[in-house]
Amino acid sequence: MKWIEIVIKTTFEAKEAVTNILHEAMVEGIVIEDPNDILNLLKEDERWDYLDEDLAKDYYDGVVIKGYFENDENWEEKKDFIKERINMLPRYDLDLGLTEIEIQDLEDRDWNSEWKKNFKPFKLGENVVVKPTWEEYSQKEGEIIIEIDPGAAFGTGTHETTSLCIEQLEGKIDSESKVLDIGTGTGILAILSSKLGAKEVLGIDIDDDSVRIAKENVEVNDCDNVDIKKGNLLNKVDYEADIVVANITADIIIRMVSQLSNVLKNGGLFISSGILATKVENVRTALVENDFDIVETLVKGEWAGITARLK
Repeated sequence: MKWIEIVIKTTFEAKEAVTNILHEAMVEGIVIEDPNDILNLLKEDERWDYLDEDLAKDYYDGVVIKGYFENDENWEEKKDFIKERINMLPRYDLDLGLTEIEIQDLEDRDWNSEWKKNFKPFKLGENVVVKPTWEEYSQKEGEIIIEIDPGAAFGTGTHETTSLCIEQLEGKIDSESKVLDIGTGTGILAILSSKLGAKEVLGIDIDDDSVRIAKENVEVNDCDNVDIKKGNLLNKVDYEADIVVANITADIIIRMVSQLSNVLKNGGLFISSGILATKVENVRTALVENDFDIVETLVKGEWAGITARLK
């Protein structure tokens, strides 16, 4: 079987949006080369005996995203879809910089297996371990294990935005908490909420693949108090939550913050991430203007997470 590799050189800000476009085009595999990942690893000395600092020097000054597709009769249609959607991103205030798209043919290769080789169990927050469903792991005392098979959905937990949400969720959920996860992706935050002791959890996503995969992950993790539904952000969501969590983008958070009171109880918490550090003040301002008190702001690299309480 022949394969097509599409290489997209873009900005840090556009990384998640471009990745989602590839998923929508039914990508068979994705590789993301982000020098920030290397730099963050360099800072985490306890995880590595040695890591060569020169690794980051050879990277493109931005993010390189590689997607792999079968070279079949539908390839041209997929290519046009990808280019069209990427060209639309500036409408959503995303800085694409000098984005380049390169395409080349490749020999036969099992790309699905290739990326799985690099997805290993890893720890987030105080006690959370994210484990691929196909990997073995010996659980240590006090650890919460989340088993994930990303499939075509977005969100393995490796990105700073997801880990920011996890750190904010820990310690804030009790046995009476009802949690709403907006843009649930693989369902990782909905599953974590359940395993942290939530009474009830609802995950919402607009993407059919994400809904299907999140439901599968919920079943694998035996979370019978988690429901996953298709939906567009807060549109027509009939739910009253103690905690709303959203790992999306700053602009979307700002647009939907005025609707949060429709689904969040007075005194409830809104936990958000996917916010570029340069847009933190914009989000904080929008929250304050809509009757929220800022509880905490966490920053990892270029990303931030904000917890706010509805008055």
